[in-house]
Amino acid sequence: MRASADGNRTTAPFAPSIPQGRHPQRWLILGVICLAQLTVLIDNTVLSVAIPSLTTELNASTADVQWMINAYSLVQSGLLLTAGNAADRYGRKRMLVVGLVLFGLGSLAAGLAESSGQLIAARAGMGVGGALLLTTTLAVIVQIFDEEERIKAIALWSTVNSLGFAAGPVLGGAVLDHFWWGAIFLINIPVVVLGLAAVVALVPESRSKEGDRPDLLGALLSVVGMTAVVYAIISGPDHGWTSGRVLLPAAVGLLALGAFVAWESRVPHPMLDMSFFRNRRFVGAVGGVVLVAFGMTGSLFLLTQHLQFVLGYGPLDAGLRTAPLAVTVVALNFTGLGPWLVRKMGMPVTIAVGMTLVAAGLAAIAVLGAGGYGGMLLGLVVMGVGVAFSMPAMANAIMSAIPPEKAGVGAGVNGTLGEFGNGLGVAVLGAVLNSRFAALVPVSVGASSLPAALAAVEAGPGGDAERASISDAFASGLETSQLVGAVAVLAGGLLAALLLRRAERADRPGTSAA
Repeated sequence: MRASADGNRTTAPFAPSIPQGRHPQRWLILGVICLAQLTVLIDNTVLSVAIPSLTTELNASTADVQWMINAYSLVQSGLLLTAGNAADRYGRKRMLVVGLVLFGLGSLAAGLAESSGQLIAARAGMGVGGALLLTTTLAVIVQIFDEEERIKAIALWSTVNSLGFAAGPVLGGAVLDHFWWGAIFLINIPVVVLGLAAVVALVPESRSKEGDRPDLLGALLSVVGMTAVVYAIISGPDHGWTSGRVLLPAAVGLLALGAFVAWESRVPHPMLDMSFFRNRRFVGAVGGVVLVAFGMTGSLFLLTQHLQFVLGYGPLDAGLRTAPLAVTVVALNFTGLGPWLVRKMGMPVTIAVGMTLVAAGLAAIAVLGAGGYGGMLLGLVVMGVGVAFSMPAMANAIMSAIPPEKAGVGAGVNGTLGEFGNGLGVAVLGAVLNSRFAALVPVSVGASSLPAALAAVEAGPGGDAERASISDAFASGLETSQLVGAVAVLAGGLLAALLLRRAERADRPGTSAA
């Protein structure tokens, strides 16, 4: 049975142990699951600062390092939808426990790895646990918080996303200053043990009784399709977008996803009900999630290069200088300003304002960032305000458009589309930057990337003037790419707000359903 678009609980059957009303320990439970989620998110970025140590101590090649980083995100993004469906079918508490165990075992194996292959395999295992944790945590929030408090809880959950993204490089750098590289994984173990004890003691079990038979073919098509497409996006910048190593997995992924859609439209108990995509509230929210991730992740990917290669900061210093975005999000969400705006202004207006600010932040970075860090700082803070307003509202819109018994799938959709947005942001904005840079870099340098161009100048007779022209070319490419991102985010925000507004009007008495 479907939920109404305003997210009210339906009469679909649940396990008897699901809480009714407000759970007395709901805020303590939220703290527990956010701690587990924070650990997962930190491991998305913590490895970047350990690359020199891995290269030296494990004799890792460039390809090895890329797989160490990508194995985690590739497995995690490919399994998000399947993990959410498993949580709905077999119990959210049960899958939360399984996710913590797998993540802990993977962390232990990674910390004790003695070769590149062992570390890559351990990171893939951590990705399986991470997929279960990311989807199940949001699904549990939907179960234990009522409509009145849910937006505030989701805002705090979203805060952990931003905090984890920023804390990874900082925590990794601090650990590596005192211990060997394996310690960045072993610090997960006490958090996992604490999380397991708290989940077993506090989190209530809940699951959907509908469709107990697992959708095995749907799960297989989903995993193959999403993994292949994400792999193509990750590989594009390194191998070239027209190379066989990119086009083949992209084609396989798209065919698998097409088959997944066809299968889910006819199976009695699908993993993902395709009728969700006829709901304007759902479509508007998922489009906004993709485009905010597109602009924010693509921007930060380019900014870290600019901070290191142009302004001369080290990896840890560069990570610290991108932290104001996350700090702004954390500060605003902990004050409850985003949820307050949703109550006062409504969800469509809040999302429109938030994504307009994200676009304005990107534009500020484009126009002012080339001159130094001050312009970037302004843009990062403005982006942080926009993300604090828009992301919790969009996550709440997605979960409100999906029946509570499908909360795990809703969380899987939210996470999967966020991953797609992340990959597309890096790929598209990176391609715009590289194209602009290649057109402006001096012909005598003969290089199409900033590191290669700077290396060519150092090896050749070129002087400060040529080095300055290369930096100017990169700054121009950065400006163009950030403006492209700003336009995409602004257009997506306005479209999402329009669809959500129409959905709200259709939900009013006397009007037709969306």
